[in-house]
Amino acid sequence: MKDSVKDNKSDNVRKMFKSISGRYDLLNTLITFGRDKSWRKYVIQEASLKQNALILDVGTGTGGILREAFRSNKSIKAFGADFTMEMMLAGREGKNIISWCCADALNLPFPDAVFDAVTSGYLIRNVADIRRAFTEQVRTVKLGGRVVCLETSPPPQDILRPLILLYLNFIIPALGLIFAGNKNAYRYLTSSTEVFKTPEEISIIMRDAGLKDIKFKRFMFGTIAVLSGVRP
Repeated sequence: MKDSVKDNKSDNVRKMFKSISGRYDLLNTLITFGRDKSWRKYVIQEASLKQNALILDVGTGTGGILREAFRSNKSIKAFGADFTMEMMLAGREGKNIISWCCADALNLPFPDAVFDAVTSGYLIRNVADIRRAFTEQVRTVKLGGRVVCLETSPPPQDILRPLILLYLNFIIPALGLIFAGNKNAYRYLTSSTEVFKTPEEISIIMRDAGLKDIKFKRFMFGTIAVLSGVRP
């Protein structure tokens, strides 16, 4: 029964991202007021890429994190893995600096300890097994390499929470309908944020998956977090 539930979630997530692939980057920029670029920069800063480093971005989508990595260090070799082909096809337009791979985040087709850093952006909220996803990332990163995760976070219990929930539940789905023709996809993305794990909870899972020196930083009124850890 558990496996069928996981398969259903994976199929639904794949269909959803397929339906919004053409407007995914535009909507990300709109709903984050253009701040998504600065978060990707912070992810790459945390990845600490040296000359000729190998970086893997899991759930890469259109490759935004890897393009940011290349802008900061043109000597890197960038690999992007995603199980939604349409998202990767949307990201292949223009200069192709990424080696693309259609793959499941829970079963990465890469050898052990090959990458200097493994990153992800908005992946963990959508996988059926969070610990397994991090375990695979830890397996493929080199000893001493870094795993960095950009993810949404439930709105904090503060004075801004009602306004944030209004934005999440009404404004973002409306933007999804207007610009991507898919209100339901963005309703899912926002509702899954509300019930998702906190950075503190994700940190525990990352530790259990084999990482150390775990830290995180919040952005966007606490609704975005970047977490990082080191494979010992």
